[in-house]
Amino acid sequence: MSSKKGPVAKGLPNAKPRATAGEDAMAETQKQVLRRFRIVFNAVKTHFRQVEKSVGIGGAQLWALSLIQAHPGIGMGDLAQAMDVHQSTASNLVKALVEQSLVVVSKSETDGRAVMLTVLPAATRLIKKAPAPFAGVLPDALARLDPATLKRLDKDLGKVIALLEADERAANTPLGQ
Repeated sequence: MSSKKGPVAKGLPNAKPRATAGEDAMAETQKQVLRRFRIVFNAVKTHFRQVEKSVGIGGAQLWALSLIQAHPGIGMGDLAQAMDVHQSTASNLVKALVEQSLVVVSKSETDGRAVMLTVLPAATRLIKKAPAPFAGVLPDALARLDPATLKRLDKDLGKVIALLEADERAANTPLGQ
C-alpha cells in the first residue's frame, strides 16, 4: 500500500487529502478513546445524580460524611487528606454539612485550635440509604486496578493533561461537588 495520500475531496472547503489506512485506524482509535472518556464521565455523573436523588446531598458531601462516620473525631486536616482535597475545600464541605445539621464540630480537648468532627443521627440515617460507593464510582474503580495498569494510566493521562494545558489546580476539586 502506498504511503501517499489519495485525491482531495472536491467541492469541500478546507478539504484534506483522503487518509491512509494507518491514519483511518488512528482516527478510529481517537474516536474510541473519546467514547471511553464519555462513558467514564457519564458513569460518574449518573452516580452523583443517584446520590443527590437518594439522599439530597452532593457526592462530595456524602463522601465526607462517610469518612467522618468511619473516623469519629477526625480533624479537618485529616478529612482533607483522606479526600485528597485542599483544607479549604474540606472546610466548605463541612460547613454545608453543619448547616444541614448532619455534622457537629467541637474543639479538641488537647488542642483548643483543632476541631473534631462527628456525624449526627440524621447523617447516619442518610448514609444508610445512600448508594455506594461513598467515595464515588471512579475512585472505587481506580482502587480495583492492578498497580501496573494504574501506573500506566497515570502516565498516559498526564500526557493528555499536558496537551490540554489544563489547570492542574483542578486536581483537588472533588468530582461530586
